[in-house]
Amino acid sequence: MQTETQRSTITLAHSPDSDDAFMFYGLATNMLDTGRLRFKHLLKDIQTLNEEAMRGTYDVTAISFHAYAYVADKYALLPHGASIGDSYGPILVSREAFTPEDIPNLKIAVPGKLTSAFLALRIFNPDFEFEVMPFDKIIDAVQDGSCQAGLLIHEGQLFYETMGLHKVLDLGEWWHQKTGLPLPMGGNAIRRDLGPDLIREVSQLLRESISYSLENREDALQYAMQFAREMDAEVADRFVTMWVNALTLDYTDRGREAVRRLLEEGFERGIIPTKVSVDFVGG
Repeated sequence: MQTETQRSTITLAHSPDSDDAFMFYGLATNMLDTGRLRFKHLLKDIQTLNEEAMRGTYDVTAISFHAYAYVADKYALLPHGASIGDSYGPILVSREAFTPEDIPNLKIAVPGKLTSAFLALRIFNPDFEFEVMPFDKIIDAVQDGSCQAGLLIHEGQLFYETMGLHKVLDLGEWWHQKTGLPLPMGGNAIRRDLGPDLIREVSQLLRESISYSLENREDALQYAMQFAREMDAEVADRFVTMWVNALTLDYTDRGREAVRRLLEEGFERGIIPTKVSVDFVGG
């Protein structure tokens, strides 16, 4: 029977977005020497990844920090691969010029109940009607009036104004004013039962991939453009810069504290049912 440390294929699940594609460019294109290990890339939207993590489906998975609260028994966080916005984050937009005080009276399109954006919005104000839908349908829902506001977690953050929409609230700005910390959205988690040796080996290769992309930015960005959903190169570059940065390579103490604070606030406000111990593994 094969032991965990003898395994040669690692399932690596992440979203089909330009920022994740940029991050895993080195591994996906075989630019790195991975030794005995082979990585099987699986592309799923973040809501699906969050749900699959509940079942422990993949060895390594991108995950919303909100969802991590429910799978911390199965997975640990890797010390790299995070999407963290420092004074910026998900944006609540509307067709009419609403204010944050209007939120309890709005029906809001959200990209998933397990997303960190939804958690942050509920920490800000838990009392609003919402409808879950794919993230790329949210702007349409706001424009056609089926929802009065929408919570944007992807590139719509960069061009919603050109679609005639107004900013109601930037959750990253609010969180920074409230805590002095960046707002963490998602990270990479690894199955605890892989064991410390294999976890360390996988972790080092994933860090190398992120570092390789940052060092070979132009090539990595060109690769990521195929996942950019018709964004032009300038917008894709801005989007990747927002979510793959120095904090992606290493959370730093400030980034780790931000994750703990977000989950702690969620627990204290009764949104997350159990207190979560956040630990990071690998190297």
